[in-house]
Amino acid sequence: MQLLSLAIWTPIVFGVLLLALGRDEHARLVRWFALLGAVLSFGLTLPLYVQFDNGTAAMQFVENLPWISRFNVNYHLGIDGISIWFVVLTAFITVVVVIAGWEVITERVNQYMGAFLVLSGLMVGVFCALDGMLFYVFFEATLIPMYLIIGVWGGPNKIYAAFKFFLYTLLGSLLMLVALIYLYIASEGSFDLATWQQLPLAATPQTLLFFAFFAAFAVKVPMWPVHTWLPDVHVEAPTGGSAVLAAIMLKLGAYGFLRFSLPIAPDAAHEWAWLMLTLSVIAVVYVGLVAIVQQDMKKLVAYSSVAHMGFVTLGFFIFSELGVSGAIVQMIAHGFVSAAMFLCIGVLYDRVHSREIASYGGVVNRMPKFAAFAVLFAMANCGLPGTAGFVGEWMVILAAVKFNFWLGLLAASALIFGAAYTLWMVKRVYLGPVVNQDVEALQDINAREFLMLGLLAAAVLWMGIYPKPFTDVMHVSVSELLEHVALSKLPL
Repeated sequence: MQLLSLAIWTPIVFGVLLLALGRDEHARLVRWFALLGAVLSFGLTLPLYVQFDNGTAAMQFVENLPWISRFNVNYHLGIDGISIWFVVLTAFITVVVVIAGWEVITERVNQYMGAFLVLSGLMVGVFCALDGMLFYVFFEATLIPMYLIIGVWGGPNKIYAAFKFFLYTLLGSLLMLVALIYLYIASEGSFDLATWQQLPLAATPQTLLFFAFFAAFAVKVPMWPVHTWLPDVHVEAPTGGSAVLAAIMLKLGAYGFLRFSLPIAPDAAHEWAWLMLTLSVIAVVYVGLVAIVQQDMKKLVAYSSVAHMGFVTLGFFIFSELGVSGAIVQMIAHGFVSAAMFLCIGVLYDRVHSREIASYGGVVNRMPKFAAFAVLFAMANCGLPGTAGFVGEWMVILAAVKFNFWLGLLAASALIFGAAYTLWMVKRVYLGPVVNQDVEALQDINAREFLMLGLLAAAVLWMGIYPKPFTDVMHVSVSELLEHVALSKLPL
């Protein structure tokens, strides 16, 4: 069975069928069909983990077929210990998002659900692609459904936010396309990533390639200072759009560093590591301070995402197994936690139609079940031990301290800032007396919302208490990547 193709194309086929056949008068049937597609797609990713061999760094479940023979472009898929969990995470978050939009979306239901399913398949394609041009096609194609999700179901300034999202991410990717063409010529007509990683490139081409990839992936992460599009997009995007954007789409950029920047330009990666570490620490510290002063809950969580993704790039460019593994774990954990945070904000917004922190207070008095979930996810966002948010951050901080004590100290300050802005929000929104009529009238979460948040709570606690399944899978692949990068000729 070609499991990777099934994982990519099953949600896309379901999404296209919804776009073609769904109607608002059949909204109930459309929702169930979308849920069937999402659950089936998630089910198809589980055998990947069950059958995965942790003892090898080689690509597994490989499919390699000619696609555009004239230019030697192949439909080449495969996963290793670095990419497998992102495939599973993407399918899982899609199930949660379909459940989240069940009652909230009442118009163009088929288009909303269809866009998310198509987007899910395309993002899985990014994590599986082993051909440079195939990767680029999937990478860019993800912009289209997300652009539509923001532009059609977003807030008052949705058109502005959709254009900003599209232009920022597209412009960065154009330089990546130039880099891919250069590598195609340098490898004498190959788009195979494994071939590119073995090219004996000189220092100058490596540096140019590194910054071409940086332009595409740093915007997507997003790294400071090219992060300014993210808060605007999160504020205007519908709840499901924010959840998928934070949980999965930001990871496409970080994943690109592991697949392209480090293995293809290892010398340049070492030479410019100081710049990447500097930008990462600024993201962790400065953006954490910016998050503290936010009055809009979505903006606060959006800036929080930038700070947490700063840990990811910090871990990558320490060039230690602990740092890279910690960064990958942090990416997966952030996928669970950020999606949960945005969905909690969506639950409140659906009832009160405000994201302003000042509009709330004492929510726990009227929504005790919901408040229990929300506080759990907030604790995970702080990096509380026993939750998913702690594991990756702790690994990266340990690696940073071993690399340079002061760098580790600055990275660890993120735990203080994270606690400051998250607990400050929890205090003002959930605790204390009921402050206004809107909060007085709140009803606790229903069975659908309980299921949605319960799934994420289970994932957050499982990963926090027992992270071994996540770290074991990536160990060999990370070791081989670092061994390849360590063969660079330039000193660190």
